[in-house]
Amino acid sequence: MTRMAKGANTPVPAAPLRVAVCRRHVSGAPVVDASVLLLDADGKVRGDIDLVFCNQPTHPSGTVRHRGAVEGGGQIAEWLELDLPRIEPVVQRLVIAGSCEGGVFGQVQDLSLQTLTPDGATAAFYAVTDATTETAFVLGEFYRRDGGWKFRAVGQGYASGLAGLASDFGIAVEENAPAQPAVPQPPQPQPPQDAVPFPFSFGPEFPPVVRRGRGGDVITVDAPVGRGPVVVEARSEGDGYFALHTLDARNREDELLFNTTMPGFRGRALTHHPGDRALRLRVEADDDWTVVVQPVSTARHLSDGIQGTGPDVLVHRGAPADVDAAYFGDEDGDGCFALWCVEPALNSEGDIGDLLINETGALRHTVPLPDGPLVLRIEADGPWTLGVRPLPVSDPAADRAAGVRTGRGRALVTLTNPAPGRPALLDYTIQGDGAVFGYTVQILDEYGDGEQLLRGSQDGRCGRTLLFRNGESEVSLGVEDAADWRLGLRPVEEAPVLTGPVRGTGSEVFRYDGPPALLGVGRTTGDEGPLTTRTVQAHGRTVISADTCGRRRPAVGPLWVSGAGHCYVLVGAEDHTGWHIEPTGIQDVPVLGTTVSGTGYGVVHHPGPESDVMVTHEPRGGLDLLVVWALDERLEPVRRVSTGAGLQRLPSGFLQIRTSGRWTLGTGG
Repeated sequence: MTRMAKGANTPVPAAPLRVAVCRRHVSGAPVVDASVLLLDADGKVRGDIDLVFCNQPTHPSGTVRHRGAVEGGGQIAEWLELDLPRIEPVVQRLVIAGSCEGGVFGQVQDLSLQTLTPDGATAAFYAVTDATTETAFVLGEFYRRDGGWKFRAVGQGYASGLAGLASDFGIAVEENAPAQPAVPQPPQPQPPQDAVPFPFSFGPEFPPVVRRGRGGDVITVDAPVGRGPVVVEARSEGDGYFALHTLDARNREDELLFNTTMPGFRGRALTHHPGDRALRLRVEADDDWTVVVQPVSTARHLSDGIQGTGPDVLVHRGAPADVDAAYFGDEDGDGCFALWCVEPALNSEGDIGDLLINETGALRHTVPLPDGPLVLRIEADGPWTLGVRPLPVSDPAADRAAGVRTGRGRALVTLTNPAPGRPALLDYTIQGDGAVFGYTVQILDEYGDGEQLLRGSQDGRCGRTLLFRNGESEVSLGVEDAADWRLGLRPVEEAPVLTGPVRGTGSEVFRYDGPPALLGVGRTTGDEGPLTTRTVQAHGRTVISADTCGRRRPAVGPLWVSGAGHCYVLVGAEDHTGWHIEPTGIQDVPVLGTTVSGTGYGVVHHPGPESDVMVTHEPRGGLDLLVVWALDERLEPVRRVSTGAGLQRLPSGFLQIRTSGRWTLGTGG
């Protein structure tokens, strides 16, 4: 914490900041009202629009807001929010002031100003220790310096109250109305059409409501809370049980927000308030507790290295990014961790959002995050951290020089092979336009007929695949049902070599050099999206190796290699789907002696001569068929020998089973 003496200054981040004007909560003490004045290069306001206070809480530009007072821990804090990156260029200084009603500042105990960065760190702290008979006070100011921002601890008092302070900064005050400065208003500046409201346009705004108690209780939030999502923060002392439910219109338990025995529990949850009645909550607790109902705008902003323990609510208003999540487990190294992404348009009726992570035990995952504004909901039984990695910013000139093609909407794109006769890697980033099945990318022949290369519902918004599989000199791609898209070619030599277990996310390409083998594939995330592996030969032929069929159960397939012992491996998955793959020797293939059984894709070795084998199948669904393929010594699928259950004539050698249901191969006896 940067503690400052009167007159000192310090740099502050050019970022959205939260400023708290704090004082001790003492019965009978004067009331303090905080305000912000926006000053030009002459140290004057342009009009009374440049005074932000409780009765005029939002500047027309949307960059300065008064968020009301919060009481807790024996303190009262008035919160101000300053979006420094978006402050109008004409504004050179932001003065933080206070006025006193019912007394003088010498009677206000522990008056201070604290500045917080988006990640909750304290950038500046100034405590006023020399106030006497003043009824208005300039606590500090933020000012531009060398392209950035600094904060100065001012500590200047006014015995003439807010009217005298306002007059010093160019606000004409009517003599009979000193408490509310008034001047003829100039035309009010309008915020840019593409500006994002600060700090977060999501849910109703209202002063936070604090309730405390011990044991079981029912809370009625009698303050006016509008319809929409709100944050409920809970703190429980001791190590006893604590639970919190919302109550519905019939006064019955509705949504379970917290349910824990975590010692010294602290947590935040998101709930949807219908707005047609008072928000009511039921507390079950063994110890002392505090519950705070507050707007979503009070939540911490997502930033690199942000950390917490237990459930939380974060806001994100930046560009698309990748989020690195680490969960360290509960006190036993276990517990659950879940992460949801909630977009404002999807939360009008209380949708819980898109599930990005849902795992048990310690984990490290990376998931893609769309651009804001949005909310992140975290459920956790222990400590966690989130790191943010912004996506690379596209440079059109550099893209063209590197052979990268970008566009928007439907398009016909012709790509030239950088190494004719060889395949190449295709890196893609494609946003769908809202079509039911997502975007599609097809390889088109000279007649305009297409072969599917990518599909949003299978391959996600970003990833990598193999192009020019037959060594073509160029290909034409048809892009459909897409918004923004980016396609870039990379040398196939950049594909990682598959030599052992690998974990990853989304679609990827590997090179494999070695003998025929098995390839296992399984999920590391809790979703049920597509997850497949395919092998591709140098001449372009592509065959499926394994398909998890949207299940968490792992699958096994053949790793088919050429005569020279080579192939490419394609992993197909949506960009948020985590996976692990591992090649293993064919000695691990189950041998068909009397009976072999399994579920889903698998490989079986039939060592005897061609014979009749009883095949049984329990389909997972009405369209789930069992297909048996004969494989050669290089594990290439060469012949489909069975498409159903019953007594089947199966050849000797390796067999591939393709299904999502349970199956059994039995020779009898």
